[in-house]
Amino acid sequence: MFDGYDSCSEDTSSSSSSEESEEEVAPLPSNLPIIKNNGQVYTYPDGKSGMATCEMCGMVGVRDAFYSKTKRFCSVSCSRSYSSNSKKASILARLQGKPPTKKAKVLQKQPLVAKLAAYAQYQATLQNQAKTKAAVSMEGFSWGNYINSNSFLAAPVTCFKHAPMGTCWGDISENVRVEVPNTDCSLPTKVFWIAGILKLAGYNALLRYEGFENDSGLDFWCNICGSDIHPVGWCAASGKPLVPPRTIQHKYTNWKAFLVKRLTGAKTLPPDFSQKVSESMQYPFKPCMRVEVVDKRHLCRTRVAVVESVIGGRLRLVYEESEDRTDDFWCHMHSPLIHHIGWSRSIGHRFKRSDITKKQDGHFDTPPHLFAKVKEVDQSGEWFKEGMKLEAIDPLNLSTICVATIRKVLADGYLMIGIDGSEAADGSDWFCYHATSPSIFPVGFCEINMIELTPPRGYTKLPFKWFDYLRETGSIAAPVKLFNKDVPNHGFRVGMKLEAVDLMEPRLICVATVTRIIHRLLRIHFDGWEEEYDQWVDCESPDLYPVGWCQLTGYQLQPPASQSSRESQSASSKQKKKAKSQQYKGHKKMSALQLKEELLDGEDCNFLQGASDPESNGSANFYIKQEP
Repeated sequence: MFDGYDSCSEDTSSSSSSEESEEEVAPLPSNLPIIKNNGQVYTYPDGKSGMATCEMCGMVGVRDAFYSKTKRFCSVSCSRSYSSNSKKASILARLQGKPPTKKAKVLQKQPLVAKLAAYAQYQATLQNQAKTKAAVSMEGFSWGNYINSNSFLAAPVTCFKHAPMGTCWGDISENVRVEVPNTDCSLPTKVFWIAGILKLAGYNALLRYEGFENDSGLDFWCNICGSDIHPVGWCAASGKPLVPPRTIQHKYTNWKAFLVKRLTGAKTLPPDFSQKVSESMQYPFKPCMRVEVVDKRHLCRTRVAVVESVIGGRLRLVYEESEDRTDDFWCHMHSPLIHHIGWSRSIGHRFKRSDITKKQDGHFDTPPHLFAKVKEVDQSGEWFKEGMKLEAIDPLNLSTICVATIRKVLADGYLMIGIDGSEAADGSDWFCYHATSPSIFPVGFCEINMIELTPPRGYTKLPFKWFDYLRETGSIAAPVKLFNKDVPNHGFRVGMKLEAVDLMEPRLICVATVTRIIHRLLRIHFDGWEEEYDQWVDCESPDLYPVGWCQLTGYQLQPPASQSSRESQSASSKQKKKAKSQQYKGHKKMSALQLKEELLDGEDCNFLQGASDPESNGSANFYIKQEP
């Protein structure tokens, strides 16, 4: 092992499914009254109506179909345009490298034509900026500095089973020794030296060269899975020189004896560590594979998409009918939103028939075995039934858990779920959850765990009481025993840092923090952004990654908004930072007219804020109330 250490001197040198027709969705139960407003059809439990005028655009419509508790606005976009324009001003400021503003004047009411013109000009500006700055520069953001300066704790790699090395991280911890390039050397060739891990933050490690003792002057952060990080003994086996840093080379005359003494009994990386890293970053999905994926404009159905690219197991999917290949959707290869060709037909799920009559050259169906497997369930006994009530994470507003209803029971344990009070009459915004999904909960889950439950839109008897609501609607609650109660010992703790997908803009991965833990449910906060952008995510979600994942895979990381603004002013290379987009590219509950106005506003859904609570892990019973 020490044979190569004699050179310790500064003088050393060396488609079947695509042909299906679209399945019709059964009409809503007749006992649900229907209300029409602005071209959109709504249903409400009480059916009460009354007219109201939007304070933003002046549109007149049914009061119960209006947005917000005060019913002052006809749509989400109008409400946000009136009260949250600081967010849009903030985004523009960040794109220009300026600190975000906290206040902005309310937009004046203006006709749709004027709004469309303004939006077109805004889009043109963004496109021009994109030509000169195609990606966010990360030179102004350093995970290491961010962790050190704030004493943050990062979630360990072992919390992310789907990430590279997530299942084989082993005993990599503090005090492990590695061989790394020696940057404190005047030799013209690359030489190495031994360093010890002082602190771990995901894939990143704070290292100190051997011989520096308590001197932190040359401490540095690096990605432990990087190509220049090797186990002790690699230099000897590879014939690479080990040279002590110039700063400390005078401290010892016999560096080999020093290393033997320091390294005896010390741990290092496994000899096949780099091979394991390489193997864990091999992904079975390839470009040109065809899959079925949720239609981001109609949640209730799937459609065919083609894998355009694969980055770190994340897929950029382009819908097959997209002529210019810009109509895309990002998700992980283990996401519950993608399936093999023919999946929709097999379970009775709605499917959008493609206008493509035959597969394009080079495209081929993805083998079914590559997709994530769901737990088999027995539907022969007591099972979910249409009309049963439950609580579910709203896929269009991931910060909220809402009152929901089972609208259709499919095969293989799949359920179509509707969010009460905001469903389209044709069921176009129903969402498919598996019975074992960690995103659906029994009645009372939020109350027991002190989470704010979002009542049906238009429901006026507040505070919301499940008993009264079930009685008023003549409904029953889905049996508690049918829900997934497995809670893994996931290892997350409140305050841990990680990199997380912004699921309202799924191409973006951002610096984030775990702020609440309810059994297996995590509340993820995006650093530098308001709490209303938080989202509830399962602890095993493939949309969460360790610190350093973006650097390892070459994916673009969105730095904290406030951090990027501060550093853009102080860094010598003052490069503009592209802010985390607030415009959701996926699904929206609105009509075509409202969708256009939503694009103009370029902002996310308003999220409800939940109170913080202590952490809960796998040892707790799934339905035991959390103590404050």
